[in-house]
Amino acid sequence: MDLFYVFLFVGLVLFTVLIQFRSGSEELIPASAVTDVDELKRFRVFRSNYLMVFCLMMAGDWLQGPYIYALYEHYGYTVGDIGHFFIMGFGSSMVFGTIVGALADIIGRRNASLAYVATYCLSCVTKHSSRYWVLMLGRMLGGISTSLLFSVFESWLVAEHNRRGFSEALLADTFSKSVFLGAGLVAILSGLAGNVLVEDLKLGPVAPFDAAIVVMLAGGALVLSTWPENYGDPNSHRSLISQLALGMEAIRTDPRIALLGAMQSMFEASMYTFVFLWTPALSPNGEKIPHGLVFSCFMTACMAGSAATSILVRRYPPQKYMGSMYCASALTLGVPLFFHMERREPGFGGSSLVDNGAGGISISGKLQLLAFCGFEACIGIFWPSMMALRARYVPEELRSTIINIFRVPLNLFVCVVLYKVSHFPLSAMFGVCVGMLLACMLCQSHLNSLTLDEKQELPVTQGNMGEPLKRSGLPVNRASVIRAATHHGERAS
Repeated sequence: MDLFYVFLFVGLVLFTVLIQFRSGSEELIPASAVTDVDELKRFRVFRSNYLMVFCLMMAGDWLQGPYIYALYEHYGYTVGDIGHFFIMGFGSSMVFGTIVGALADIIGRRNASLAYVATYCLSCVTKHSSRYWVLMLGRMLGGISTSLLFSVFESWLVAEHNRRGFSEALLADTFSKSVFLGAGLVAILSGLAGNVLVEDLKLGPVAPFDAAIVVMLAGGALVLSTWPENYGDPNSHRSLISQLALGMEAIRTDPRIALLGAMQSMFEASMYTFVFLWTPALSPNGEKIPHGLVFSCFMTACMAGSAATSILVRRYPPQKYMGSMYCASALTLGVPLFFHMERREPGFGGSSLVDNGAGGISISGKLQLLAFCGFEACIGIFWPSMMALRARYVPEELRSTIINIFRVPLNLFVCVVLYKVSHFPLSAMFGVCVGMLLACMLCQSHLNSLTLDEKQELPVTQGNMGEPLKRSGLPVNRASVIRAATHHGERAS
């Protein structure tokens, strides 16, 4: 194996430790944000409880991701069949996920969190069957579960944080730590645990799914015993249709919410496209790459980004740096666009630049891998910062509803990409990603112009529906694309 991977991983680990140490050595928040020591102690207990639950739920998700494709192959399904399974997951998240997101605001976020545990556990149980329609049902349940994972826990946190009277400055810090732990450290540990179960203990490809059931049930027990219920609006008795209609109306009438939705959808669409494309981008001529180590590099870079966010949010509101983050993201994905544009090997140093012909990573592959790690660091900044912006501008009554409406264009785009990805060269796909990220930068600039007069430290959004709302290269082979997505983990299906 090329030592470049090892040096890169060690360097990323050291850099992440340095950033995290710097973050932890600073004062948690400005002194003005905490009224007394008892409040800070209460907050730390509250935050620890939430982070424990969130990490258990994320572990259940991460345990499954690397083995979805392998399990379907083990059962003898073709690449086309596996593609249909994945399309079902994203399509289910787009259709049914939107409905359950709206229900979460009506029936309560605690209940919806328990529904996440139930649906995902059922999805894991279906993996014991090799029948096509049983597995397809499992993918449908998995899509619903993922929509709940990325909406109801955040919604519960924001509502409960505000109900307990904690400062808004503390909320962004919680988001940053949840991404650092849940999307970074837990992902790496889950990958190692899955490898032990499958490779070392020889328990078979279903073992990680059974382990996921155990950790999610543990998280559900913690929710059941420690979380109080909260609702979008406990005094409202809206129907599901009216809840969805109000969510759409809020997006239509408040440009700030619409801009947030556009940025979320386009950035996540770029992220999932990257998940599909990084393997063929790094090995366009069949070079061998250690997917597990590359995955660890990506997750470590993501952790570094989230740790850096802990420092950023103590100095600036997210609006101040999100535009620069989108610009940096576009530049990182512009690197593979450059190398795969028209496959211009002769004009850039010959084959040594594009393919070393020895099965190791090429020079262009190394440069692209560095750029991909930079993009992962941007993802680590994006998640907690976008959560903080949603906490400011999205109405409390409609939080889960609107978050899942935002995911509709994302899931639609991913379904199209997954179905048609083999029809387009890498340069075209990365070009689309760069275009969407630059559009995100323009949206952020427009959002900043709309919020110049708003106080950054306080929730400020007013509803527009009659009353104030509470805020708080080579064509890509489809088989390699789907396999690359599962190595990275199922972030959305």
